[in-house]
Amino acid sequence: MVEVIQQIINGVAIGGVYVLIALGLTTVFGILGIAHFAHGSVSMFGGYLTFFFVTSWGFPLLFAILVALIVGLVLGVLIELLAYRPVRNANHINAFIVALGLTMMVEGLNLEFFGHEQVVIPTDLSRVFNVGGVTIPELRLYVILAAALLIIAMTLFVEKTKTGQAIRAVAENRDAAILMGVNVNTIPLVVFAISTALGVCAGVMVGSLFAIAPGIGEGLVVKGFAVLILGGLGSIPGAVVGGLVLGITEALAAGFISSAYKDVIAFVVMIGVLLFRPQGLMGKA
Repeated sequence: MVEVIQQIINGVAIGGVYVLIALGLTTVFGILGIAHFAHGSVSMFGGYLTFFFVTSWGFPLLFAILVALIVGLVLGVLIELLAYRPVRNANHINAFIVALGLTMMVEGLNLEFFGHEQVVIPTDLSRVFNVGGVTIPELRLYVILAAALLIIAMTLFVEKTKTGQAIRAVAENRDAAILMGVNVNTIPLVVFAISTALGVCAGVMVGSLFAIAPGIGEGLVVKGFAVLILGGLGSIPGAVVGGLVLGITEALAAGFISSAYKDVIAFVVMIGVLLFRPQGLMGKA
């Protein structure tokens, strides 16, 4: 039983990362209908940037994360303006091709500026807590708490603020939102800025918990889409539930079967949900 609880805690930590990736993806998909494949590589860029600020410029970790978040906000705005806005009214295949090209471009920039070596973001969170035989590393605990706070903040922003209401209005009915005075040219900028900031946070968590290396971004975005399909496209509660379910399932599979099958779980989940419940656990039919 202790081992099961241990793996569940591990799964909640990585599940929180998946939720942040999925939230960024679902906001973009809900507003623009774009599968933003570059989101994983952008997240890794945020992790690399934080590592660079800490190790090369000597920034304290929290300040490095803050600066990386600001850069992420600007990058998100530029991605919307320069990459996706020109094809907003074109055929969906155009946005699909742009997304793939952007993925390769961001991944190439990561390789060019940060190299091929895997890196780990250094932290001072090295303590380990023991509760009833279950060991909880301090870093993992902070990751869980940070992910929970970001999820709550995102939910409150979307549900309680005027900008959040405008985002929901555009997602529900773009034409009606225009008639109600919503600036539909500004909303995508806000959405991409928030999406990229969430991605940067996820990249920092991955870089602290595990490591950042070339190719991880692509795998991460696949997990994000698996979470969206599992929870239901466009559903924030669905993204939360889907991320936790996927993270815990992976941790249990790695702990009790084999870590070699861990990454296969995401594909099995996607195929299974598409076959038996295409709308996802919390999506509308």
